[in-house]
Amino acid sequence: MAARGGAVLGSNKICQFKLVLLGDTAVGKSSVVLRFVKGQFQEFQEATIGAAFLTQTVCLDDTTIKFEIWDTAGQERYHSLAPMYYRGAQAAIVVFDITSTDSLTRAKNWVKELQKQANPNIVIALAGNKADLANKRTVEFQEAQDYADENSLLFMETSAKTALNVNEIFMAIAKKLPKSEPQGGAGFAGRNRTGVDLNEPTSQSRMGQCCGRGN
Repeated sequence: MAARGGAVLGSNKICQFKLVLLGDTAVGKSSVVLRFVKGQFQEFQEATIGAAFLTQTVCLDDTTIKFEIWDTAGQERYHSLAPMYYRGAQAAIVVFDITSTDSLTRAKNWVKELQKQANPNIVIALAGNKADLANKRTVEFQEAQDYADENSLLFMETSAKTALNVNEIFMAIAKKLPKSEPQGGAGFAGRNRTGVDLNEPTSQSRMGQCCGRGN
């Protein structure tokens, strides 16, 4: 693991955060995570069953941040499982599809649920995905921005296909998370540092250069 850690991990503080993705089915949650963790996009992404677990490490100033990411299924029949994944999470990305007003309604319901039941200090970001389909949008940027402002959410329009704002939304979350104390410390430095997709157990993250990668 020397190539991934090197001197940086030796001198940096290491913080570990649980992050959950929520949203309606087919809004692109798994595609956003795949783009962030592996730098890949698949036009036809299979629906997540239950949830998938992945990790990715980024560097912010003098801190190495490890995201432990739970990508939850959007189908209604899995809704009852969601609290198991967002319980104890320090961050959440609620994803909607800018071409679907129904998906924004669903996203708002997720935000309400998080505000009532999740960690009171959770950092919530709203992602308007599929920005590459702007010519088909039914949700205006300002509408979503106003809602985000009213609820103290981070908001960006993203595109897993073109990579627009995918890294940026994770980095914006990283900047808002408390980093006064290491989350897990050195004991976690060597554990599961490559991204793992439970749907593809043999796959590993190729984005291992940490601070050397562009945001």
